[in-house]
Order: sequence, then structure tokens, then C-alpha cells
Amino acid sequence: MPFYIARQAPKLWRKICTETTIEISLVAENRKLLLAGIVFQYIHGLAAHGIHYLHRPGPTLQDAGFFLLPELGQDRAYVSETSFTFIFASFVLWTIHPFVFQNKKIYTVLIWCRVLAYLVACQILRIFTFYSTHLPGPNYHCHEGSKLARLPHPKSAIELLVINFSRGVNYGCGDLIFSSHMIFTIVFVRTFHKYGTNRCIKQLAWLLAVVQSFLIVASHKHYTVDVVVAW
Repeated sequence: MPFYIARQAPKLWRKICTETTIEISLVAENRKLLLAGIVFQYIHGLAAHGIHYLHRPGPTLQDAGFFLLPELGQDRAYVSETSFTFIFASFVLWTIHPFVFQNKKIYTVLIWCRVLAYLVACQILRIFTFYSTHLPGPNYHCHEGSKLARLPHPKSAIELLVINFSRGVNYGCGDLIFSSHMIFTIVFVRTFHKYGTNRCIKQLAWLLAVVQSFLIVASHKHYTVDVVVAW
């Protein structure tokens, strides 16, 4: 076994070096598209941050998902985020697998160019929708009486432009229609369905997307309509 590993290590290193060279050239060719997609993630975060200033807490709207699904509660709200993190991390690992495995079917940079293009298109639509109609947030920290339900008016432009992405994801309010988590989930799953090779994993990915939908509603991060529109 140690002899086999020692024998394969140089091949693996050559594989990684070759793929890195190819991917660097693709980055150079597609740098504008990649940069635009990455910069727009900040713009989308800025828009979500801005709607929080406009959020007005109120009674939670009647929702079929809240009525039909058992509520996870604040103590188990992490289950939804854990599921999404697993989907996100799995997709990222899949996109970099050509650096290691021989069954190459994709180029990492080209996959991310297409993913970012779809994400940006969806996020532009999302910004228009959640700024068009302001709904009271159903999440626990968005309820009336919570210190996090409304943000104090910014004292400077820097305060408005500097975004804490982790805080925005976990404690944002107002950016509801439609679910950003479902945008990422469906784009990732659809991409893997098109370019992946394992049929069983494809079916599992779609199942995870459906489960993620239920978890988002059960944790009261979004109304059911936010998930339905995302699909």
C-alpha cells in the first residue's frame, strides 16, 4: 500500500499542475465575467442590507407552510443552515474535482462563469421583488420587540456600504421574495444535473433541494411564497 501511494503521488502532482495551468489560462480569458459576478455578490448583499433599514416588523402573515409543517423553533433553526452549507460545500468540492480525478468532464472556471451568470440574473430579479413589496419578516429576530428587527439609520456612508455578510445571512430582515438560499440551491443542483455523471447523486441532489425548501419554511426564515417563486 505505501509503495502504491508513493508511485501514484507524482502522477497526482502532475495532474494538479496541468489542471492548474489550464484553469489559470481560463481565468485570464474570462476574468471580466468572473469579476463582474463576484462584484455583484457584494451589490446583492448591499441591497439586502438596505432593505433591512426599511423593514417594518408586524404580525406574521398567514402561511400554508407554517400551518402544515412542524416548526423547528429557534433552538433548531440551525438545521436549515447546516443543510444549505452541506449543499454549498458539496457543490464547491465537485467543481474542483478535475484537479484530482481523471474522469474530467468540466472546467472549474467555465462552470463558475455559468453559475455566476445565472446567480446574477436571479439576484437582479430578487432585488426588484423584495424592494417592490415589503413584507414583515417571519423569522424570530424580525418580530416586533426584537432589537434586530430594525436597523438604526446609518450615521455615515461607510456604515451603509460595509456589510457583515455572516450577520446579514443569519439576522437579515425584509429580503424575502424570493429566497436567496433556494436560488443558490437550485442553480447548484441544476448545474450538477447537467454536468455531473452519477445518476444516483443527481437524484439525491434534487431530494436535498426539496428537503431544503421544507426546512427553510419550517425554520420560518421565509414564507412559503418565497420558496415557491424561487423554484
